[in-house]
Amino acid sequence: MFQRFRLLAFISAMLFGFPMVTQATETGLFWQIKSPTGKVSYLFGTIHTDDNRVTDFSAPIKTALKSVDVFVMETTPNGDPHNFLMAEGSLKTMLTEEEMDQFRRLVDFHVMHLDRALKMKPWLLAVLFSQYKPQTPYAQDNLLMRSAEDFGKPVKGLESNAEHFGVIDSFSMDEQMVMLRAALKMDEAQKAHDFERLIAVYQQEDSDQLLALNAEVTEAGLPKTLSKKMLQKLLNDRNQLMANRSIAIANEQSTFIAVGAAHLPGESGLIKQFQQAGYTFTRIQK
Repeated sequence: MFQRFRLLAFISAMLFGFPMVTQATETGLFWQIKSPTGKVSYLFGTIHTDDNRVTDFSAPIKTALKSVDVFVMETTPNGDPHNFLMAEGSLKTMLTEEEMDQFRRLVDFHVMHLDRALKMKPWLLAVLFSQYKPQTPYAQDNLLMRSAEDFGKPVKGLESNAEHFGVIDSFSMDEQMVMLRAALKMDEAQKAHDFERLIAVYQQEDSDQLLALNAEVTEAGLPKTLSKKMLQKLLNDRNQLMANRSIAIANEQSTFIAVGAAHLPGESGLIKQFQQAGYTFTRIQK
């Protein structure tokens, strides 16, 4: 998924230890990867938006989806309200009158019910309110999943829903309120401008630039200590788990792995970890 809190990363270091492994440049978003035993899989970096500039899938992506045994994503969709709603209380008691005015405006803009929104977890609202337009169920990663299902492929999540939502739930209520207040202060024109910049870089398939731009956008308005903690918890820590599980699957089955683009490059990224497991990489123009 390409929500802002899922796209922080650092530039990667050189790979050591597997001299026969082809080195990936890490500027691409779509790779054919081959295991030491010759099993072919695919690694694809996603962006969480329904913009048709990224959801009109190319022939190579469709061919790859058809060819594999299984489709793997970060986590499978789940509508359990416990993932999204606070256990108790209301944001109405936590926001100032001025913040409530902005809150109501954004709730209307994103076509939400005010009473329900006031009971939602602040981190989730921070994600939603940071978007320049309302979100739909037709984001790129969800459409990839549906395409895989149309081709008769089983779908697996690298994280359980409890693991996936538990990471951000581990932030304190005070930290989540800092995230929400930062989103409430965002300028609408700037959000639209930032989104267009992200789309442009994504279309260039340059993961390094994408990561740098997203870090710039994400860190705006947040304390450095909080943004650093987000980087560690939401990216680096999760990379290890996702790499271990996706490598285990790809060792056994031909797999299409679709994860947020930030999880590909970097010292802890999936590209490097697959290389260390002996996989070779061939870039595909998506």
